[in-house]
Amino acid sequence: LTGVLDDCLCDIESIDDFNTFKIFPKIQKLQERDYFRYYKVNLKRPCPFWADDGHCSIKDCHVEPCPESKIPVGIKAGSSNKYSKVANNSKELEDCEQANKLGAVNSTLSNQSKEAFIDWARYDDSQDHFCELDDERSPDAQYVDLLLNPERYTGYKGPSAWRVWNSIYEENCFKPRSVYRPLNPLAPSRGGCCLFCLCLEKRVFYKLISGLHASINLHLCANYLLEETWGKPRWGPNVKEFTRRFDPVETKGEGPRRLKNLYFLYLIELRALSKVAPYFERSVVDLYTGNGHEDAESKALLLDIFRDTKSFHMHFDEKSMFAGDKKGAKSLKEEFRLHFKNISRIMDCVGCDKCRLWGKLQTQGLGTALKILFSEKEIQSLPENSPSKGFQLTRQEIVALVNAFGR
Repeated sequence: LTGVLDDCLCDIESIDDFNTFKIFPKIQKLQERDYFRYYKVNLKRPCPFWADDGHCSIKDCHVEPCPESKIPVGIKAGSSNKYSKVANNSKELEDCEQANKLGAVNSTLSNQSKEAFIDWARYDDSQDHFCELDDERSPDAQYVDLLLNPERYTGYKGPSAWRVWNSIYEENCFKPRSVYRPLNPLAPSRGGCCLFCLCLEKRVFYKLISGLHASINLHLCANYLLEETWGKPRWGPNVKEFTRRFDPVETKGEGPRRLKNLYFLYLIELRALSKVAPYFERSVVDLYTGNGHEDAESKALLLDIFRDTKSFHMHFDEKSMFAGDKKGAKSLKEEFRLHFKNISRIMDCVGCDKCRLWGKLQTQGLGTALKILFSEKEIQSLPENSPSKGFQLTRQEIVALVNAFGR
């Protein structure tokens, strides 16, 4: 993939060089830090739009039908796990055991980590938050170690997975209603997608969702279940699957566009990081875990990344996107927010827990990036030595932003 991206003056080669040699090694280290590796998520919320008919269809994904006594202690989520049905034959039990090995979310935590979370919650509660997420306070919400639960292919596909993406594209993505998109998002659109019929803002929104879709598909292709044996499953790159989703010939030209939208998504989140730097540069903001030495190192690494983002010379110019009269800008901001809120709710319809985890995290990360870009004035007027009532990020938003950009 080469050349200049649409809607910005940046070329792909410059992004590759900048990311490979400056950003990626540092963002990888940051993601391994305690503050950024634990994400609180509720994987038990019911789908608000349709009956969840796909959750149990793929053995490598589903966990819920298994009786609690059969789930290995190491992956138990705690007393919040409830099962409405007990598997009553050997095949279902066998499927459950396979699901535990291949698709289950590993939520094990050390006692030390649990104590740290209590301190984090107390610290977060003392801040003046910009917004409160109901999910964090739900009894079903749990901390997940992202390093123990990598984003990878679990076997979740077919009508259930297509339905999720179809709902996002058809109901939530700004696009001309005349553009046809089939249920299977891997199939090319009939007649192409007339994105330039849209205004810049709505075109950007559509490309961001497409880029997010491409990112998720790329990680599934890169970490694919290649062989399922009695021993340890073998995961690795699946070139055939990558070709099927992105090759110019096999996708009738759609594949390269999807990849370009991934680069566009990178630019938007990169721009958000450069814009939010003043928020973290203040002495009042700590990446608090209770370990003073590690917290200081984590913040120093994050500020180093911010310096790199500012050195990039071909940022996306969000001023062209969010320009206009105050009333119109406010209306557009609210429209974007409602669309993202709806997309985050659709993520609760994903039938695979691991896919749901990463879908929710990356959606929240992108939503946080847009929140930052819409709040430039509030960020510029932040007080140095006290929390701001005008702009605030929760720990959840910070963790989601960094990990989504890392993806």
